[in-house]
Amino acid sequence: MTFASGTPDRPYDPVDLSSTAFWSTTMDERERAFSQLRKRGTLTWHRPLEDQVYEVPDDYGFWAATTYDDVVEITKRSGDFISEAGILLENLTPEILEISTSIIQMDPPRHTSMRRLVSAAFTPKQIKRINDRITANARTVVDNLLAKIDEGGGSADFVAECAQLLPMHNINDMMGVPDGLRQQVTAELNIANGWGDSELAGMTKDQVVDRIYQAVRHVNDVAVSLAAERRDDPQNDLITALAQAEIDGERLTDKEIGSFFLLMVSAGNDTTRQSTSHGLRALTTHPEQREWLLEDLEGRISTAVEEFVRWATPIMTFRRTAARDIDFKGAQIRQGDKVVMFYSSANRDETRIDRPHEFDLSRHPNPHISFGGGGIHHCLGNQLARFQLRALFTELLTRAPQLKAGDPELQPGTFFHVVKSMPVYL
Repeated sequence: MTFASGTPDRPYDPVDLSSTAFWSTTMDERERAFSQLRKRGTLTWHRPLEDQVYEVPDDYGFWAATTYDDVVEITKRSGDFISEAGILLENLTPEILEISTSIIQMDPPRHTSMRRLVSAAFTPKQIKRINDRITANARTVVDNLLAKIDEGGGSADFVAECAQLLPMHNINDMMGVPDGLRQQVTAELNIANGWGDSELAGMTKDQVVDRIYQAVRHVNDVAVSLAAERRDDPQNDLITALAQAEIDGERLTDKEIGSFFLLMVSAGNDTTRQSTSHGLRALTTHPEQREWLLEDLEGRISTAVEEFVRWATPIMTFRRTAARDIDFKGAQIRQGDKVVMFYSSANRDETRIDRPHEFDLSRHPNPHISFGGGGIHHCLGNQLARFQLRALFTELLTRAPQLKAGDPELQPGTFFHVVKSMPVYL
């Protein structure tokens, strides 16, 4: 589909959502800006994101959806607000966009067929089937963390030694990626998803784009290679299912398999990793909540997990593109405009979430939209994420109930709410 270019004749909202400085602040600091925008009563128009690695000449800005209700409405109006033009606030090069396009960037009818194909792997029944493996992996990574704390004289990096490892092993177990190779994939994903990663520091924009493309290409190639092996030697894993699957009588292409694999290992790793890290930090800064949870860990952990995910909001934004001219509560959206949903803001919206700025593990109901606001793109892996968080926090709080987290090192970015490193102590 071809979209009309935007025009620069609309005034930008004075609240800054576009600067590198804004995205380098903390969640609480950004919330002060979001709270102002939620009072506008509709979407707000903002200048293009600052200092992007790929500049687009006719990128005149984006609409920000910051209220809970607006995010949910846009999510559900998939015919008006489409995904195929990209899901990130940042501009991607055509090459990166092409190689990374997966189900999350598809619209019906192709999205409908692809989602039907892969959703069977993520039903509650299927997740329960692998629950023993998730629990065993949680035990292993906590073993690793406690050993590293002992070796480090009482401290270790929680992200590197625990939070990153659990989803890495669980997702790659499901996909069928062997040990050794999965670590390589995770390292490349850290580059592909981390526009602010230290490895990219000092590079020119062209070098950054090239390095990110190489990272995405590497992950894609791993999937294509594994799929070729599974066609000759099928296994009980998701790569085999993808290699054998057909949609409308046609086999998935290598590109489709590669891009879906990229989505799985990327979203599956980062969402759980960030929720775990932010969750442990919140337990440290809110000791009364830790004590409440420890009073009945088994009975309260499921409710607590929902608050961990709301508090972290591991995916902060998702972009859509207007498929036509739309009058949205007085906001005059034009065909081709970027429309960005700010989940970080929606999960703090006082009109839909009671006492949203309080960390409350007993919160029920907890109508957060960290897994999306419904609609066709609601997160397929939401049950997997919940199982992983329950397993890890149960293991951590059983074996190291007083584990405390120091100040996290946050990685600037507009998509994942990244904790790059965080010290923990016993």
